[in-house]
Amino acid sequence: MGVVADLVATEERNASTLDLDLRTSREVIEALMREDAVAVRAAQRVADDLAMAVDRAHERTSAGGRIHYFGAGASGRLAVLDATEATPTFGTPQEFFTAHFPGGREAFMDSRIDREDAEQLGHDDAAAVMATDVAIGITASGSTSYVRGALRRAREAGALTVLITANPAASLAAVADVTVAPDTGAEALTGSTRLKAGTATKVVLNAFSTALMVRSGRTYSNLMVCLVATNDKLRQRAVSVLEMATSQPREVCVEALDRCEGDLSTTLVHLLSGRSPAESREALARGGSVRAALGMLR
Repeated sequence: MGVVADLVATEERNASTLDLDLRTSREVIEALMREDAVAVRAAQRVADDLAMAVDRAHERTSAGGRIHYFGAGASGRLAVLDATEATPTFGTPQEFFTAHFPGGREAFMDSRIDREDAEQLGHDDAAAVMATDVAIGITASGSTSYVRGALRRAREAGALTVLITANPAASLAAVADVTVAPDTGAEALTGSTRLKAGTATKVVLNAFSTALMVRSGRTYSNLMVCLVATNDKLRQRAVSVLEMATSQPREVCVEALDRCEGDLSTTLVHLLSGRSPAESREALARGGSVRAALGMLR
């Protein structure tokens, strides 16, 4: 019933690509990219709604809440990507962003296992959502049963519920406190919402998680100062961040990072304030951000 009610432009034929199969490879690529540009503009138009979601989520996470993503298919896979990148980028605990996918890891890896219609499974997967948390449903159509079950259960628990969809008339808006709905229109390849709707979803998720982390003090200026250096590339990036933020020679930054046991934020406060690693670490613990810690040490 919900699927029929929610048939929207994402499922219609795009008049500008009716001859798609007759075009050259270059022409197909140009058509796809033109439509992706439409998706980005659609995401920009819902910036106010997205900012509201960030602000309300920040209230919850500042009080100890966590972020839960619920999505199936391409939407769910984009949510998993966003959640798994948060720890290396922003140093969040792994459980801070949790992505729930219907059927778990096996279904995530095998698209033949399709559980998006399992509303009860969404309800069950949302059992971990607490009143202090944020539950975000991601569905291009705005009608996915798995997401419906999750958002209903999260709302019953008292959590903040957010819907991200490419359907401004989505029925699931009724169970969301905040709806972010970029109107992406008909896909270049009819119904393939991994394309334009997926692009808009990726833009919205990137902006949501990054803005939330900025508000949470996990950046300094436009630098990633809480990144976790889990490999050589990220360790080199950490040193580069220190060079850019402090204008100190590379060897000084490397030595300071070692003194601070590899903790980038502590090292930055240490170099900018001239205080010991222990004092810098304590100021960070009290202030919650590099900028606040520096203000306390001046």
